[in-house]
Amino acid sequence: MDHWAPERVGRYRPRVSQRIPRAIPEDLFDKLFAALSSDRDRALVAFWISSGVRASELLGVRECDVDPGQQLITVVRKGTRAVEQVPASADAFVWLRLYQEQLRGEVPPGRMQPLWWTLRRPRRPLNYHAAHRMFERANATLGSDWTLHDLRHSAARRMANDPHLSLVEVKEVLGHAHLSTTEIYLTPDKDEVI
Repeated sequence: MDHWAPERVGRYRPRVSQRIPRAIPEDLFDKLFAALSSDRDRALVAFWISSGVRASELLGVRECDVDPGQQLITVVRKGTRAVEQVPASADAFVWLRLYQEQLRGEVPPGRMQPLWWTLRRPRRPLNYHAAHRMFERANATLGSDWTLHDLRHSAARRMANDPHLSLVEVKEVLGHAHLSTTEIYLTPDKDEVI
């Protein structure tokens, strides 16, 4: 009958092992990308998979936050609310340009206007729920259950395994506060171990 003493972990509550984040394999990602129905959807997924930004961070981007010449987008980070520039792939900017050409004359002009709009009229700024629903429709055609956040994990795993990027650079691109958070993506999954 010991007296109660403060402990970090309960005596009979072992620590739960940390799960490896789900990442979309390359071949399945290609099929998923092909299942997307519009240039807007392709641009969104290309930005998510190449930059590793969170879904809400990308959906908050305005016209003035895109710099195709430098291949950078400016996002407001979720936790710190810091404004940071993040690199993205050239393909993402090509899909974005195709999408913007489709919208010419249909959305209000201005550099402070949102970058992402709904496909249906009347055009409204795209929100998280509509983007999530778009991704669910693409998943339904393939019979998969990937999420928007799995795109971030996939981008992080790709960057962490890139020999040209250091882990510190990956940490900065992803906006992690601690390097230990980024190190999770170096853990091999079951297929790589086997």
